[in-house]
Amino acid sequence: MEELIQQHLGLSNVSIKNIETNGKGEIEITVESTLEGTECHRCGRTITHSYDYDRELRLGHLPLFGQAVYIKVRLPRYQCDHCQKKPKTTQRPDWHKKNSSFTVPYEEHILLCAINSTETDVSRKEGLTEAQVKGVVNRYIGQRVNWDEIESLDVLGIDEISLRKGHKSFIVVITAKVQKEQRLIALLSGREKKTVKAFLSSIPQRLKETVRWVCSDMYEGYINASKEVFSETVRVVIDRFHVAKLYRSKVDTLRKKELRRLKKCLSEREYKQLKGAMWALRRSPANLSTTERRVLDTLFRYSGELEDAYNYSTQLTTIFDESASRASGVRRLKSWINAVEASSLSCFSGFIKTLRHHFDDIANYFVCRLNSGFVEGFNNKIKVIKRRCYGILNLNHLFQKIVLDIQGFAMLM
Repeated sequence: MEELIQQHLGLSNVSIKNIETNGKGEIEITVESTLEGTECHRCGRTITHSYDYDRELRLGHLPLFGQAVYIKVRLPRYQCDHCQKKPKTTQRPDWHKKNSSFTVPYEEHILLCAINSTETDVSRKEGLTEAQVKGVVNRYIGQRVNWDEIESLDVLGIDEISLRKGHKSFIVVITAKVQKEQRLIALLSGREKKTVKAFLSSIPQRLKETVRWVCSDMYEGYINASKEVFSETVRVVIDRFHVAKLYRSKVDTLRKKELRRLKKCLSEREYKQLKGAMWALRRSPANLSTTERRVLDTLFRYSGELEDAYNYSTQLTTIFDESASRASGVRRLKSWINAVEASSLSCFSGFIKTLRHHFDDIANYFVCRLNSGFVEGFNNKIKVIKRRCYGILNLNHLFQKIVLDIQGFAMLM
């Protein structure tokens, strides 16, 4: 049970003292540091002369099945006997940054949620203020990487956070996937090629030799920086998410155009039958509800062009899902391009131009099947916890079971 709790918390060198839910339904877990000593903030030497505790911190942590989780802790303070004025220093564990209201795992979760998004979007999703999200981002920008703590870098991910919608202000996020675990490496200010290239060049040679893939979007600066630093020893793969986002946006643009046309030529009653078309078009045929199928059938009766676009988009998704090898994927992609160009559709013209330009890097997906779906890693951890919790399927029961088990464990401490 202790292992299960620690797996969810992701906090090293702590013991759990208490767990309770408050009147707001939030889970509050009181922990105690098991580390001995710290480094003096003046001379940098290790000190072990205990001197009371700091004030209690209440830190936002990763949620558990939709329930907000807070870590309560009083960190120990130590007195330095080496310095003349005997200054006191509060222990700083690796899971908390000074002046932060959150744990490091939750801050990294915030940063990963912000990829391909904005601070505003993340603040709404997480129930935080924009200032809190901005504070998290600022704490990580330009932070020096301790390469000694990293043994290998199997896959590097290069992505970005947009600070504000409509503003060309970006933060580059560098991540690494090591043995299927995602790790946040660094945040870089600005998305210029020279900035990314300088960082990649700063990676120690011993770690450069462990990199096998670089996963990126279609921004030329990231791709060219990677190829120049790693030469031909590392393959670049364009993230499938960005490819799918691009071709699906073409279907969405056509949908808007067709619905504007249909609104003018259909009666109000007929047009109301198309309600929900946007979400129906974004689902795969296998996941459509009966109502959504009915909406699409009606829509396609009025717009054969939109039906063709939807079908071609679905075919392309299937190619990425099912191609068993790079050769198979390349062959099917080329056949798809030929079929679309032979049709009367024009909505995919821009996408096909982009597909041809980045063809080799996109096709590398069929070799490694890598993407930068970082949040997926967190969802997989939740699935692991579910499987270990005695096969309980009802989430409410599952949550209650975990709380009771944690409480029972805490009482044994």
